Amino acid sequence: MKKLYIIRHAKSSWDSDAKSDFDRPLNKRGKRDAPLMGEVLKELDVMPDLILSSSAKRTTMTALILAEKIGYDEEIVFEDDLYLASDSEIYDFIKRVDDSVESLFLIAHNPGVTNFINRFTDDYISNLPTTGVFAIEFEVDRWQDIKPRRGKKLFFEYPKKHI
Repeated sequence: MKKLYIIRHAKSSWDSDAKSDFDRPLNKRGKRDAPLMGEVLKELDVMPDLILSSSAKRTTMTALILAEKIGYDEEIVFEDDLYLASDSEIYDFIKRVDDSVESLFLIAHNPGVTNFINRFTDDYISNLPTTGVFAIEFEVDRWQDIKPRRGKKLFFEYPKKHI
């Protein structure tokens, strides 16, 4: 059984001095929501075996905050190619995860994360909100065996549900 937590980065700032979209930091709301969602995940007793994140500044900051809040002290793997990755590219990353990993956080960007959820579960969502977490369970032993429409939703949490 594999558990996958698809997470969209926390809200980022369009008003920063960042030279590129890749370098945009979290804004005030993002800095509030990321710790909040970390607390929600901690209350749900969620602890991944691996955190895989886009290396964009906003996803990096989100990953570090979530890891701290839930007490995750393993290495976080940051991947440049997860920046604005499509659902197919996200799928390719997941298929390469070592099978010893039973529980995976994948932190990335829209529209890829929303499209992935809609492709791999029977639950349609119009948008994975910033700092939203959509938990999916797959009845497989190997990541490469996950298939579209075979994922079962465990939960869907996002900041506005808790504010």
